[in-house]
Parts: sequence; structure tokens; C-alpha cells
Amino acid sequence: MRLGAVADDVTGACDLAGRVAEAGLPATVLLGTPSEAPEAFPADGAGCAVVALKIRTAPVAEAVAAATDAARLLHAAGATQLYQKYCSTFDSTARGNIGPVADALAGVAAADGTAVTVGTPATPGSGRTQYQGNLFVDGVPLAESPMRDHPLTPMRDSDLVRLLRPQTGRPVGLVRWQDVQRGSDAIAAAVGDGHTLVDALTEADLDAIARAMLQLADERPVVAGGGAGVATALARAAADTSAVAPASALPTVPVTGRLILAGSASAATHGQIGAFPGERLVLDPVELAAGPSALDRLRDALAARTDRLAPILIHASPDVAAAQGELGAERAATLLENALSALAAFAVHELGVSHLLVAGGETSGAVTAGLGIDRLRIGSQAAPGVPWAVADSAGRTVAVLLKSGNFGGPGLFADAWEVAP
Repeated sequence: MRLGAVADDVTGACDLAGRVAEAGLPATVLLGTPSEAPEAFPADGAGCAVVALKIRTAPVAEAVAAATDAARLLHAAGATQLYQKYCSTFDSTARGNIGPVADALAGVAAADGTAVTVGTPATPGSGRTQYQGNLFVDGVPLAESPMRDHPLTPMRDSDLVRLLRPQTGRPVGLVRWQDVQRGSDAIAAAVGDGHTLVDALTEADLDAIARAMLQLADERPVVAGGGAGVATALARAAADTSAVAPASALPTVPVTGRLILAGSASAATHGQIGAFPGERLVLDPVELAAGPSALDRLRDALAARTDRLAPILIHASPDVAAAQGELGAERAATLLENALSALAAFAVHELGVSHLLVAGGETSGAVTAGLGIDRLRIGSQAAPGVPWAVADSAGRTVAVLLKSGNFGGPGLFADAWEVAP
């Protein structure tokens, strides 16, 4: 199997690629859609290519166009199974973008409208489970989790069928956990037209769902979808049944400097910031809005450090609400992203920093764009869904870890370096 995934943000792409690679499929992440089909899959075996887009909260028409282009490119590159990667907390609104993108990918898979989409956000290894159509985050219903108050996609309902129906004109069905326990044949038989969400509580459930997807794909076009969990199950199935080219080891990147950039406002990232024992600098959006002196001060502080091998953390001011109240949420976020991107480029190209850990999906997208990175070779995971990768930035090899805001334990910022390339 050649799994071609379209991800709605860069950290989600890395999450999927890291888990799939650990399950046995060599994985590559393409940042944005190249102008022509790349050599994204191994020539002599199965593999996974993920196109990382920035469409989770983009206007619907923009998201659909980008996802369609990415899916067509993956088909041209040799993908045999399309996958829609969205967040394991189902981040979306009544307008989208999970439903509209699923519709678009189904159209790429079969222009005659016969394709179905089948999936689940469940990723038990990260505490995401689906039962009776409801999504749980570490055992808490989605609508009662911190995602309830997400600034861009507040999740006020835990019922995924109710959440998805307003986003699409196609039918939305559910395969309940009781049917999942009856095995892949029962799951496949319960899949209807349009979109089908499937309950899953365990890795064994995901394996059964993956087998059902492969059975269905022998009968009609199928777009798989969800979090990284069922993609990993598909990778396990492919590794069992396909010729898989051995993954080549990532090159060792000599350590000449370590930098952590945290723009996420998630509870997990706040815990990691609080637990980090090293030196830190704070970015205040209000100061950034006042002029270039705040960014210049941080550049000077980075340049003045004598021990660049010890990680230093640059993070957003914890008083996010005050900054958003003064500047507006969108402007505050843009100021932070642009500043962190500029600091990353300065650190890598002026100071010779070799290793970057970036927290937050929007921040990761801004940093990789600022560094001109268009491809990631995926390596070892520092935590579930948090892999290291190696990339080229204007001729310089850098090691990067791009972390979803919600992922990783409190000690990640201190411990991740132990498995870095």
C-alpha cells in the first residue's frame, strides 16, 4: 500500500507520519503542494507520503481547493489509498472544514460520486476514543474538555455525527462499538453511502476498522480518514501484507545549538513551559505591535548566549487574553507567528542553531515557511505523535520537532533531545 494523506496542519502531518513510520511504513512529509508530482514513495515497496496544508480554519473554498490539489498530486505520485488527516479532537465548525474536505477527496477518488469516506478521530495512545458516536479526550467528553473554549474552533458538542452533518450535504452514518466488536466483516457491512464514522476504544478496534477499509476498497473507492490512530492501523496492515522498503536511517545532525519556540496556547504546552528548567525569553504581542525593538531585543539576547548547546525557550506571554483584548485574536496570533518565524531563521542562519523544537500547529507552519523547508524526513518519536525530522533550509541541514500543542508530557522540552538525530 502507498498511503497518501492530506493533513489540515503541519503538526498533524508529523503526528501521522511519525506513528506510521514507527508501524513500519517509511514516511515523508511534504510542506504544501509541490507544483508537480514528487518522488514521494519508495520505488520498490509500500510507503506513506503526507501533504501538510494549513487549512483547518481556512475559508472553505480555499481549503477545498488546496485539499483537492494535494489529493490529485498524491494520486499522480502513486498513492493507492487516500487519507484525510484531521485533528483527533475533530477541530471544526458548522461550516467545516472536515466535511467539505471529505467531500472533495471523495470526488478525487471517484468522479462519479461512488466513493465513501470511512474514519474515526480515535487515537487511544493519545487518550482520544469514540463511543456511541461521542468523542472523549482522556475520558472526558469533548464538549467538557479544554477544547470547549478553543479560540478558533470551540467544541461545544461531543456527538460527531451531529458535528459533521451541517458540514456536508452527503449522508453521515455511524458504526457503533458493538458492531466493531463483531469484526471487520460487520464493520464493512455497516458502512453506508457518504460519510461513516466508526467507534473505537482500543488499538484492536482500529486494526479491525483498517481491515474493513481494505475490504471495502476492493469493492468501491474508499477515502480513509481521521486522526493518526487508524492511519497507524492501516500501516500495520500494510507492513503485514506488502513489500515494505526498509526505512533509511536519518543522518546525524551535529549539535551546534538548540532552540525551543512555543506559540501554542494549549494546556499541555503551558505545562511544558512551566516544567522547563532552562533559560527562557518571553514574547509579548503588545510589545511586538509597538515596533521592532522587542524583536531586536530577543535577537540580541540569543546572539549574546555563550552556551548554545543548552536549550533555550522562547514562548508567548501567558496573558494571552489581555493581548487578544487589546489587539484582537487574529492580529495577536499573526504577530507571534511572524516573530517566532523570524527568530528561527535568525537562529539557524545567523547563529548556526542546528536543532529546533516548535510547539503549536500555526507556529510550526510559520517557522517551516520562514526557513524555506518543503520536505521532512521522519525519524524517531520523542513522544507519541511527536517525531523528530531532518530537513534542508537553504542548504543547511537542520533537525526539527514540530509538536501539536496538545501533545507530549510535561517534561518534553527537557527530554526530547535524547532521541534527536
